[in-house]
Amino acid sequence: MTTISLDTNSTTRTRAAVGTSDGGPDFAVMRHAMVASQLRTNAVSDQRVVAAMARVPREAFVPDDVRSIAYRDAPIPLGGGRYANLPMATGRLLTEAYLTATDRVLLIGAATGYTAAVLAEIVGTVVAVDSDASLLGTARDALGATLSVELVEGPMAQGHAAGAPYDVLVIDGAVEAIPDTLVAQIRSGGRIVAGIADRGVTRLASGRKTDGGFALAAFVDVECVTLPGFETPKPFKF
Repeated sequence: MTTISLDTNSTTRTRAAVGTSDGGPDFAVMRHAMVASQLRTNAVSDQRVVAAMARVPREAFVPDDVRSIAYRDAPIPLGGGRYANLPMATGRLLTEAYLTATDRVLLIGAATGYTAAVLAEIVGTVVAVDSDASLLGTARDALGATLSVELVEGPMAQGHAAGAPYDVLVIDGAVEAIPDTLVAQIRSGGRIVAGIADRGVTRLASGRKTDGGFALAAFVDVECVTLPGFETPKPFKF
């Protein structure tokens, strides 16, 4: 497992390209439209989440050939069969996480770093795990060295026990089941938000860990990208 540390307390600064003097996309306008039409109209009601997503340049976290569609309400291809989650899905998950400024967050599905950048605008520390070294390389470049973010390369289903306990678990994508290994890394009373894949339907769910275990309640059925490495064994059929 390889760890890349990016640890500061300053505000997000990324290598965004915003401007229209050369006839290119006006990303600032696109970002504003995303906030107005995808977030505010779909119960992304935590104003800190809205403000962070209005600041972080999503186009800096996607490949150059898809930057023009970075704010589309659809999965954005990142390469290697992976996709960026929909802005509304990410926004709803972070809203339901009830984040605080002192939270230590375990983010599963770091991908190219967009959600880690949004979280770092709100919380104290983000430990972001992904199994794809290429995507984490992009995340490292996009994030720079100005965020309190630790990027960890390794199996997403294993999390990062060395940094536990965490206050919040955010799984920024849909999984068939949440492994006990991840739940064990969250403190008692900690919050869990995740996408859940169930027989072809994806939904978002939230809950809390208690001394006796944890329970999730689905709060909306919505399109959500699926994360690899969480497949449950299928029963054998004769």
